[in-house]
Amino acid sequence: MKIRVYYEDTDAGGIVYHTNYINYCERARSEIFFQNNYMPSDGEKNGFVVKDIKADFISTASLGDLLEVETKILSIKNTSLVLLQEVYKDAKKIFSMEICLVYVDIKRAKPTRIPLLFRELFLSLD
Repeated sequence: MKIRVYYEDTDAGGIVYHTNYINYCERARSEIFFQNNYMPSDGEKNGFVVKDIKADFISTASLGDLLEVETKILSIKNTSLVLLQEVYKDAKKIFSMEICLVYVDIKRAKPTRIPLLFRELFLSLD
């Protein structure tokens, strides 16, 4: 997914504020669903929540840069999955993160099985 860096994404020095790399990855994950005509959750009952993030800030991006976010699945279990998301600027990796997502029953706040449809969607990323 391509993302343009806008003024609102930057700090006073015109460098992308560090949390925005995580936002870019979130957009790319959501886009996986949207491109396949799905929503990232099934309404108010179940959805993915972040359990863990390991982020590596390698280099910087600046106002006007065009970035590419790539998403790959590292592992998938019954109720959780781990993704590798990387951000590139001019084909050079500038950010990388591993994120563990757990599919939960929102009302009960308990993990629940990832629907087959979503499992297949993530497995198709390889």
